[in-house]
Amino acid sequence: MNVLSLEDVSVTYSIASGQVPAVRGVTLSLAPGEALGIAGESGSGKSTLAMALLRLLPRDARVDGRILLDGEDVLSMKWGRLRAVRWAEASIVFQGAQHGLNPVRRIGEQIAEPLLVHGVAQPSQARTRVAELLEQVGLPAWRARSYPHELSGGQRQRVMIAMALACSPRLIIADEPTTALDVMVQAQVLTLIKDLIATHGISLVMISHDLSVLADMCDRLAVMYAGRLVENGPAHEVFHAARHPYSKALAAAFPTVGDPASRMAPKGLGGDPPDPMDLPSGCAFHPRCPVALDICSTLDVELWPADGTETAPHTAACVRVRPDLTATASPSGAAASSSGEVAAAPGEEASASGEDGTEEKVASSGGKEIS
Repeated sequence: MNVLSLEDVSVTYSIASGQVPAVRGVTLSLAPGEALGIAGESGSGKSTLAMALLRLLPRDARVDGRILLDGEDVLSMKWGRLRAVRWAEASIVFQGAQHGLNPVRRIGEQIAEPLLVHGVAQPSQARTRVAELLEQVGLPAWRARSYPHELSGGQRQRVMIAMALACSPRLIIADEPTTALDVMVQAQVLTLIKDLIATHGISLVMISHDLSVLADMCDRLAVMYAGRLVENGPAHEVFHAARHPYSKALAAAFPTVGDPASRMAPKGLGGDPPDPMDLPSGCAFHPRCPVALDICSTLDVELWPADGTETAPHTAACVRVRPDLTATASPSGAAASSSGEVAAAPGEEASASGEDGTEEKVASSGGKEIS
């Protein structure tokens, strides 16, 4: 049984001006002892998805779908059961330890709290367990008497990791755990997480902007754009041989060490992510995509096996992994054929200009019709 399974999970925020779809139909799974990385730009929905896993979102957020933790739906848990699950079965390392720690309580008290709440240790035993956890994350036991402001950024992040490990959970969610850390401390924290996960056999969901970090830390990598998964597969394969143009752009944004050409000519991606309340038609990425086809503006392709086989572990939501759709498609902006058609295989979506100049669309398998 998977430790974590997401089935068509969507998150919508209610604001004065309407509904904001922050996460749209995400389906993922995580096996015992596996590490899953989730990447994407700010605003792609990855942190919202992480908070939804343990129902930590604000009241104005509506979560649909199913989130199964060891086969039990988190969304249908009563509050008592949910409190028993948090920290004990699944814990989280929040983005920005300075905001995740209580500034007026000593470090030792905060690490001991989940131990006492879940009955893992008696008060007389908690101090010993706290000392063990601090040493496990590379801090001296006497740091238990310190306040958060007396620690460096890297030390505070280690305290957050110690808290996450306190009750020996099966799953840890790390939401950008190295934010605002310098590269040396970042490397130390990442090495610490990797060693602890390997030692304890814990499953990990790690969120980051940095694909290179996720490729090194994780077994699988999922890339999000505009609230949707656009690529999912083995981490090194997604990083080095991405099939979605957005994933390729993220990977290319990081210079190659020792390559002068890469250093002198850094690559980037023009434009900004779309407004969730005003998403483009078809593929949400097509206005920024350097290799978009005409069909991309009308067809929103679902995740599809990247090598053309249904059993492939590597999937991408791009028409370019669908030879049946791209065989006769024109580049975006190019003139259409004389009949006004964007060709598609039988049974797939096609768009054709009628006599009055309007487009007629036919629903397809493997894609969503855009009205």
